[in-house]
Amino acid sequence: MYSELIAGTMRWGVWGADLSERKVQELIEACLDEGITTFDHADIYGGHTTEELFGNAWKEMNMDRSQVQFISKCGIVMNSEKKPSPLKYYNYDSYYILNCVDESLTNLKTDYLDLLLLHRPSPLLDPEKAAKVFETLKSQGKVKEFGVSNFSVSQFELLNQYFPLTTNQIEVSVNHLDSFYNGTLDQLMVKGLRPMAWSVMGNYFSEKTDQNIVISNVLKELCEKYNMEENQLLLAFILKHPANIIPVIGTSKAATIRQLKNSLMIDFEAIDWFKILEASRGIEVD
Repeated sequence: MYSELIAGTMRWGVWGADLSERKVQELIEACLDEGITTFDHADIYGGHTTEELFGNAWKEMNMDRSQVQFISKCGIVMNSEKKPSPLKYYNYDSYYILNCVDESLTNLKTDYLDLLLLHRPSPLLDPEKAAKVFETLKSQGKVKEFGVSNFSVSQFELLNQYFPLTTNQIEVSVNHLDSFYNGTLDQLMVKGLRPMAWSVMGNYFSEKTDQNIVISNVLKELCEKYNMEENQLLLAFILKHPANIIPVIGTSKAATIRQLKNSLMIDFEAIDWFKILEASRGIEVD
């Protein structure tokens, strides 16, 4: 249902590239040209402005809505010019979720979301009440599928027993391997569900850490062997995992979208995959 790579829109607006509507249209077209039909949003992106930016651009394109998939997230309350709040916190009250979905539909200029994710786990989340809201939204045709983001194994199970979830969108990168070992990916594999991954480049390109220096030395060798760039190899490292992770690529550049699409063609030899793993962890496997 979702494309093998997902276009993350967080940095398309004022939190990043600050694209014009025309530039957003060009980026959407670049994604579609590469077979990337799924677009990842959240109500808070751009201080509650990026969904509207995307929606205005999308509306003018007059394209078939059934050929793309829109994901959005809700639950984080944070201060912004558009929606002031004295405190950052989580809100999963029924009325709040329903209102967030209605606002996302209005901003994205669409009648439905393909997937709604609860953005962060909250100690106050009542799974039974959340499930009833999901049932309401599904019966109204406003949301097709439901999932979570950044939930632990137990938090996922708690909600999933009341309503069938379809994914957990989690942080996965060469710098963030927790899900390889904490059971999150194992759980989804057992259930036959595909995880989604955010921040797939980690801090590799933004921070010169000791860890990244070691990783870089390994990647230089592998870039030559596979005739690929570092960012392509970093994405392929995630794609190699048998959980069939769907990466959310957060770039706002069409050239990078085209480049990362080629990561799908890389099939690491096991020894090379473990070279990257060892470089990231700083230790050899047991």
